[in-house]
Amino acid sequence: MPADERFAVRRDRARASVPCPLAAAPAPSGVPLPDGLALRGRLATGARRPGTPRGSGRGGPGSRTPRTGRGGGPRRTYERARRAWDRPLTAYYVILGSSLLITVLGLVMVYSASMIKALDISKPATYFFGKQFLAAVIGGALMLLAARMPVKLHRALAYPILMVTVFLMVLVQVPGIGMSVNGNQNWLYLGGPFQLQPSEFGKLALILWGADLLARKQDKRLLTQWKHMLVPLVPVAFMLLGLIMLGGDMGTAIILTAILFGLLWLAGAPTRLFAGVLGAAAAIAFLLIRTSPNRMSRLACMGVSEPDPEGGCWQAAHGIYALASGGWFGSGLGASVEKWGQLPEPHTDFIFAITGEELGLAGTLSVLALFAALGYAGIRVAGRTEDPFVRFAAGGVTTWITAQAVINIGAVLGLLPIAGVPLPLFSYGGSALLPTMFAVGLMIAFAREDPAAKAALAMRKPGVRWKTMRRRVKKRPSGER
Repeated sequence: MPADERFAVRRDRARASVPCPLAAAPAPSGVPLPDGLALRGRLATGARRPGTPRGSGRGGPGSRTPRTGRGGGPRRTYERARRAWDRPLTAYYVILGSSLLITVLGLVMVYSASMIKALDISKPATYFFGKQFLAAVIGGALMLLAARMPVKLHRALAYPILMVTVFLMVLVQVPGIGMSVNGNQNWLYLGGPFQLQPSEFGKLALILWGADLLARKQDKRLLTQWKHMLVPLVPVAFMLLGLIMLGGDMGTAIILTAILFGLLWLAGAPTRLFAGVLGAAAAIAFLLIRTSPNRMSRLACMGVSEPDPEGGCWQAAHGIYALASGGWFGSGLGASVEKWGQLPEPHTDFIFAITGEELGLAGTLSVLALFAALGYAGIRVAGRTEDPFVRFAAGGVTTWITAQAVINIGAVLGLLPIAGVPLPLFSYGGSALLPTMFAVGLMIAFAREDPAAKAALAMRKPGVRWKTMRRRVKKRPSGER
């Protein structure tokens, strides 16, 4: 046998004795591999089989998830936000979180806005803050109590709260018992530095009593008749309005009127009936404003940019100055200039102006966003319930808080007359804070009463959660799990 043939035989035997697949190295040119080795080599090197499309192997482009368009990201974010908002406990958390944030931020701004005012009347710098903090603690207890009370107990308390409120509002008008503050005879002296304004509790009383009345009439299918829709709701509301107007408090009367209209709208009042009540209220309001020089001067101060030479519209103009000097992020907490005697009532009716001056546009927009979230959550609670009392009461509370916030902020911005109403949960005033926090607790209780929310809260209990999250695996004969 020639030498070259012997060399070829030894080479083929050496290749055949290799245990690993002969796929990494290609065969030398001119020397063919056996059919089995050639097939194994092509499979190991990733060569595609006949009829297989390119990119369909493992790791190829064909196995990748198809990319979405440019709008996939925002759309996915929107879908996640929508699913999060549709969860059963969303309204519960939004009401609780937004109300607490507004209250805490209000405490900070009350302390900042009232320091100079307290020192001016020879009191400690924390005088107004201490009273507001005490009212917030009591209001927090009332909110927790209202949130834990069942709906039936709230309905049972409607008539007692109304009767006690009417008695206190009548007591205010008794000479020697009632007090006059800033020209309004709407206060009761409680001893020490504490006073009480019963008309603030009239808002809560009208909501609870009106919601219970309308719910009972709806159960009997009487709301289709206009006389049952108006009587006795409108006469009782006018009685409360008359007691409030005897003291000269036009701002509280406007809020009470807004609550009445909100209840009538939720009850399904027809347009002609709604327009008739609205026209009568507007005529009475015009008469009351026209016959009072003080109210006419407040109406004339809408949209002013500088005070009159005689000192008129001083508060409205300096409220605009405070907002204008704040800029984007404000002058800093505690660095307000207008609170040094330029702006009257900086910690009550015009605390929003001090907020704009010290925290800027970012701070004011944050406050507006919190009120918007609270109002939207209240609308959601009223719209998703099947209980008519819950729907009327939640709608009434939402109307109360949002209408009062709009009137207060509109007056600071110069878009509405100065009505003298505080910013809910934010301005100084324990008489306004206590019933408002109880009303927030009322909405929290309604949000908890939703069947889906009840189930979600029940799943959060430790025993139930452990049973649902536990893996139930049958025990193996060997004792292993």
